[in-house]
Amino acid sequence: MSKRIIIDNDLLQVMLDRLCQQLIESHDDFSNTVILALQPRGVATGQRIHKKLEKAVKKKIDLGYLDATFFRDDFRRHDGPLKANATKVPFLIEGKRVILVDDVLYTGRTVRAAMDAMMAFGRPKDVELLVLVDRKYSRDVPIQPNYVGREVICLQSEKVVVDIYEVEDKKELIWLVKK
Repeated sequence: MSKRIIIDNDLLQVMLDRLCQQLIESHDDFSNTVILALQPRGVATGQRIHKKLEKAVKKKIDLGYLDATFFRDDFRRHDGPLKANATKVPFLIEGKRVILVDDVLYTGRTVRAAMDAMMAFGRPKDVELLVLVDRKYSRDVPIQPNYVGREVICLQSEKVVVDIYEVEDKKELIWLVKK
Protein backbone atom coordinates (compact mmCIF):
# COMPACT_ATOMS: atom_id res chain seq x y z
CA MET A 1 0.00 0.00 0.00
CA SER A 2 1.36 3.42 -0.92
CA LYS A 3 0.08 6.85 0.01
CA ARG A 4 0.85 10.42 -0.88
CA ILE A 5 -0.27 13.76 0.47
CA ILE A 6 -2.60 15.58 -1.90
CA ILE A 7 -3.53 18.43 0.48
CA ASP A 8 -1.21 19.56 3.24
CA ASN A 9 -2.12 21.28 6.50
CA ASP A 10 -1.66 24.85 5.22
CA LEU A 11 -3.71 24.29 2.07
CA LEU A 12 -6.45 22.56 4.07
CA GLN A 13 -6.78 25.60 6.33
CA VAL A 14 -7.06 27.86 3.27
CA MET A 15 -9.70 25.53 1.80
CA LEU A 16 -11.77 25.62 4.99
CA ASP A 17 -11.60 29.43 5.10
CA ARG A 18 -12.59 29.68 1.43
CA LEU A 19 -15.53 27.30 1.87
CA CYS A 20 -16.75 29.35 4.85
CA GLN A 21 -16.48 32.55 2.83
CA GLN A 22 -18.53 31.00 0.02
CA LEU A 23 -21.18 29.92 2.53
CA ILE A 24 -21.34 33.42 4.02
CA GLU A 25 -21.82 34.89 0.55
CA SER A 26 -24.73 32.49 -0.11
CA HIS A 27 -26.37 32.45 3.33
CA ASP A 28 -25.79 35.97 4.67
CA ASP A 29 -26.52 35.84 8.43
CA PHE A 30 -27.60 32.14 8.52
CA SER A 31 -30.93 33.04 10.12
CA ASN A 32 -32.75 30.35 8.11
CA THR A 33 -29.85 27.92 7.61
CA VAL A 34 -28.78 24.77 9.46
CA ILE A 35 -25.75 22.53 9.04
CA LEU A 36 -26.04 18.74 9.00
CA ALA A 37 -22.75 16.85 9.15
CA LEU A 38 -22.90 13.31 7.79
CA GLN A 39 -21.83 10.56 10.18
CA PRO A 40 -19.20 9.40 10.67
CA ARG A 41 -16.53 11.11 8.58
CA GLY A 42 -18.27 14.40 7.88
CA VAL A 43 -18.60 15.31 11.56
CA ALA A 44 -15.12 16.76 12.10
CA THR A 45 -15.42 18.78 8.88
CA GLY A 46 -18.88 19.98 9.88
CA GLN A 47 -17.68 21.03 13.32
CA ARG A 48 -14.76 22.97 11.91
CA ILE A 49 -16.93 24.74 9.33
CA HIS A 50 -19.54 25.47 12.01
CA LYS A 51 -16.99 26.94 14.43
CA LYS A 52 -15.45 29.17 11.75
CA LEU A 53 -18.87 30.37 10.56
CA GLU A 54 -20.13 31.23 14.05
CA LYS A 55 -16.94 33.19 14.69
CA ALA A 56 -17.27 35.05 11.38
CA VAL A 57 -20.98 35.93 11.58
CA LYS A 58 -21.01 36.28 15.40
CA LYS A 59 -24.24 34.32 15.65
CA LYS A 60 -25.35 30.85 16.77
CA ILE A 61 -25.88 28.47 13.86
CA ASP A 62 -27.69 25.13 14.30
CA LEU A 63 -25.46 22.08 13.82
CA GLY A 64 -26.65 18.48 13.71
CA TYR A 65 -25.22 15.05 12.96
CA LEU A 66 -27.05 12.76 10.58
CA ASP A 67 -26.49 9.02 10.17
CA ALA A 68 -27.81 7.53 6.94
CA THR A 69 -26.66 3.93 7.47
CA PHE A 70 -30.10 2.32 7.31
CA PHE A 71 -31.26 4.53 4.46
CA ARG A 72 -28.53 3.29 2.12
CA ASP A 73 -29.65 1.08 -0.76
CA ASP A 74 -26.80 -1.36 -0.02
CA PHE A 75 -27.09 -1.72 3.78
CA ARG A 76 -28.43 -5.29 3.56
CA ARG A 77 -25.53 -6.44 1.38
CA HIS A 78 -23.03 -6.63 4.24
CA ASP A 79 -22.02 -9.94 5.81
CA GLY A 80 -22.50 -8.84 9.41
CA PRO A 81 -24.76 -6.37 11.14
CA LEU A 82 -24.00 -2.72 10.53
CA LYS A 83 -23.32 -0.38 13.40
CA ALA A 84 -25.13 2.92 13.13
CA ASN A 85 -23.70 6.19 14.39
CA ALA A 86 -25.63 8.67 16.47
CA THR A 87 -28.07 10.99 14.78
CA LYS A 88 -28.36 14.27 16.65
CA VAL A 89 -30.66 16.80 15.06
CA PRO A 90 -32.09 18.87 17.95
CA PHE A 91 -34.05 21.19 15.66
CA LEU A 92 -36.64 21.00 12.89
CA ILE A 93 -35.47 21.57 9.35
CA GLU A 94 -38.94 22.37 8.01
CA GLY A 95 -38.58 25.36 5.68
CA LYS A 96 -34.86 25.77 6.46
CA ARG A 97 -31.91 25.94 4.12
CA VAL A 98 -29.81 22.84 4.87
CA ILE A 99 -26.10 22.49 4.24
CA LEU A 100 -25.06 18.82 4.20
CA VAL A 101 -21.36 18.45 5.03
CA ASP A 102 -19.16 15.43 4.27
CA ASP A 103 -15.46 14.86 3.82
CA VAL A 104 -15.37 12.99 0.47
CA LEU A 105 -17.99 12.68 -2.25
CA TYR A 106 -17.49 9.40 -4.08
CA THR A 107 -20.46 7.48 -5.52
CA GLY A 108 -23.13 9.81 -4.13
CA ARG A 109 -24.99 6.97 -2.39
CA THR A 110 -24.35 8.32 1.11
CA VAL A 111 -25.67 11.75 0.17
CA ARG A 112 -28.75 10.24 -1.48
CA ALA A 113 -29.39 8.20 1.68
CA ALA A 114 -28.83 11.27 3.87
CA MET A 115 -31.48 13.17 1.94
CA ASP A 116 -33.96 10.37 2.71
CA ALA A 117 -32.93 10.30 6.40
CA MET A 118 -33.20 14.07 6.64
CA MET A 119 -36.92 14.04 5.77
CA ALA A 120 -37.69 12.62 9.24
CA PHE A 121 -36.87 16.10 10.58
CA GLY A 122 -39.06 18.08 8.19
CA ARG A 123 -39.06 19.22 4.60
CA PRO A 124 -36.26 21.72 3.97
CA LYS A 125 -36.59 24.78 1.78
CA ASP A 126 -33.48 23.68 -0.09
CA VAL A 127 -30.45 21.46 0.38
CA GLU A 128 -26.84 22.19 -0.53
CA LEU A 129 -23.82 19.91 -0.33
CA LEU A 130 -20.35 20.88 0.92
CA VAL A 131 -17.45 18.42 0.59
CA LEU A 132 -13.74 18.76 1.16
CA VAL A 133 -12.89 16.39 -1.71
CA ASP A 134 -14.94 15.57 -4.78
CA ARG A 135 -13.80 12.34 -6.43
CA LYS A 136 -14.67 13.22 -10.01
CA TYR A 137 -16.04 10.68 -12.51
CA SER A 138 -17.09 8.13 -9.89
CA ARG A 139 -20.83 8.76 -9.34
CA ASP A 140 -23.43 6.02 -9.20
CA VAL A 141 -26.18 8.60 -8.69
CA PRO A 142 -26.39 12.10 -10.22
CA ILE A 143 -25.33 14.20 -7.23
CA GLN A 144 -23.01 17.19 -7.44
CA PRO A 145 -21.70 19.35 -4.59
CA ASN A 146 -22.41 23.07 -4.32
CA TYR A 147 -19.19 23.79 -2.41
CA VAL A 148 -15.95 21.87 -3.05
CA GLY A 149 -12.57 22.15 -1.40
CA ARG A 150 -10.72 20.25 -4.11
CA GLU A 151 -11.62 18.02 -7.04
CA VAL A 152 -9.53 14.87 -7.35
CA ILE A 153 -9.37 12.41 -10.20
CA CYS A 154 -8.32 8.99 -8.96
CA LEU A 155 -8.61 5.33 -9.82
CA GLN A 156 -11.11 2.87 -8.34
CA SER A 157 -8.14 1.21 -6.61
CA GLU A 158 -7.32 4.46 -4.78
CA LYS A 159 -8.93 5.90 -1.68
CA VAL A 160 -9.01 9.46 -0.35
CA VAL A 161 -8.27 9.61 3.39
CA VAL A 162 -9.03 12.81 5.28
CA ASP A 163 -7.21 13.42 8.56
CA ILE A 164 -9.14 16.37 9.97
CA TYR A 165 -10.01 16.94 13.61
CA GLU A 166 -12.61 18.83 15.59
CA VAL A 167 -9.96 21.27 16.81
CA GLU A 168 -7.05 22.79 14.89
CA ASP A 169 -4.26 21.77 17.26
CA LYS A 170 -3.08 18.79 15.19
CA LYS A 171 -1.47 18.64 11.76
CA GLU A 172 -4.18 17.85 9.24
CA LEU A 173 -3.69 16.20 5.86
CA ILE A 174 -5.60 14.65 3.01
CA TRP A 175 -4.03 11.55 1.49
CA LEU A 176 -4.46 9.54 -1.69
CA VAL A 177 -3.94 5.89 -0.74
CA LYS A 178 -3.38 3.13 -3.26
CA LYS A 179 -4.97 -0.08 -1.94
